[in-house]
Amino acid sequence: MVLIAAAVCTKAGKTIVSRQFVEMTKARIEGLLAAFPKLIPTGTQHTFVETDSVRYVYQPLERLYMLLITTRASNILEDLETLRLFAKVIPEYCRSLEENEIAENAFSLIFAFDEIVALGYRESVNLSQIRTFVEMDSHEERVYQAVRQTQEREAKNKMREKAKELQRQRMEANKKGVKPSFGSSGGFGSSSGYTPAPSVGDVANISNDIKPPAYSAPQYDTKSLIFFLFNHCLNRKPSTRGMKLGGKGHDVESFVDQLKSEGENVIAPINNSISQGGMKTPAIKSDINDVHLRLEEKLIVRMGRDGGVQQFELLGLVTLHIGDEKWGRIRVQLENKDTRGIQLQTHPNVDKELFKLRSQIGLKQPSKPFPLHTDVGVLKWRLQSTDESLVPLLINCWPSEVGDGSCDINIEYELADPNLELADVNILIPLPMGCNPVVGECDGSYTHESRRNQLIWNLPIIDSSNKTGSLEFSAPRSIPNDFFPVTVSFSSKSAYANIKILDVLMVDDDSPVKYSVETSLFPEKYEIV
Repeated sequence: MVLIAAAVCTKAGKTIVSRQFVEMTKARIEGLLAAFPKLIPTGTQHTFVETDSVRYVYQPLERLYMLLITTRASNILEDLETLRLFAKVIPEYCRSLEENEIAENAFSLIFAFDEIVALGYRESVNLSQIRTFVEMDSHEERVYQAVRQTQEREAKNKMREKAKELQRQRMEANKKGVKPSFGSSGGFGSSSGYTPAPSVGDVANISNDIKPPAYSAPQYDTKSLIFFLFNHCLNRKPSTRGMKLGGKGHDVESFVDQLKSEGENVIAPINNSISQGGMKTPAIKSDINDVHLRLEEKLIVRMGRDGGVQQFELLGLVTLHIGDEKWGRIRVQLENKDTRGIQLQTHPNVDKELFKLRSQIGLKQPSKPFPLHTDVGVLKWRLQSTDESLVPLLINCWPSEVGDGSCDINIEYELADPNLELADVNILIPLPMGCNPVVGECDGSYTHESRRNQLIWNLPIIDSSNKTGSLEFSAPRSIPNDFFPVTVSFSSKSAYANIKILDVLMVDDDSPVKYSVETSLFPEKYEIV
């Protein structure tokens, strides 16, 4: 297949945006596009037309056409599949299929077109990959922005501290009946220039008969100093030294805030959590005990549409929050009955021998307490495999082509782990653009989001009482590839790993301590491709 150009044009023949993929003169491509409206046959259902040299493959988009110009030797089936992908890209970057909206987002569309075709040949990409490539997310840029925000925050803190110091000096000078002086003439236009404010010790030596200036001296001095400190902190180069345990946590705090503002799920890092100077953690709910443990797990699952696991990864973290200093010197008793090969790792400040011999989490130095009023990461685990039996929720999407160009789709789920209880389960199935699915049978409920071209299958809860369920619908003018990738989201208050918190004990006498436990399981990425 050699694809010459891709264009979006009106039904009157006006070209809105065009991208050519082979060497060709401007006059030649304009001639091909200008000839297209005159070649469209009337009264037929064909979506392609041929000339002596090229083939036009097109798809109507309301009042527009998505047009591909290929060579006559290209494979018409591949042309049509590529055309469908181009048609899916347009609503991804345009809120409506209007001429002005297409023109406004022309560069985004061109970038997306370049990801589909390179040098005239189709790339093996899908819509989600195109979205990722065009987004061009940069980890380095986020780090730079985080460091810059930290510098600004430090500059503001220094400004406030210096302003308080100058205010204090002014009050002390007023008590002695003397105010600082700025030059002999007392004005900004003085030829004697700017004189810094005197220190408190120098104020006593100033004559009491000096007439204070009409303006407030500390205001001018404070603004100058603020301006200097702010620029100094902004222009300061970031330190190249590594982060120290217990060192400044401002950079980490700012970076985590930046990631959270972008919608990322961020777990408090373990490395800085045990030291007293660790990063600030989210506020703890008021209805929990002074000793609170949070067990958090996230899943990363990627399965093939024909079966098989391409990626399975489980990441777990136990955090400890102490609300009262009298409960700081404690140990946490765990029970690990998981036999699936989970790799456990404790924080460097946790006694590893105590954990191996007695399954207890305690500090290496028992005389020291855990940090107060902060989430302390004490234990994490990881499980990686390609064994399908480890996947907690199996999804089988089976689209079948029908002779009239439509597809019948049957999707079913199966809860493979009966110990789990999944809440608010959403299974998202992509749809061809402009497709109105006809749902036959559905366990649970469904929502058709026509603007996003997707069908959302919602199940309030999946547990051992409803381990299986199915959804059947038909979609006109579609092919099986249109319904992938299928993505899954849910939440759960039950843990995947068979790791439990049995008790919390005092270090001195092993007396039990009242505690609370919060468990959560969620998928970071769960898709069938």
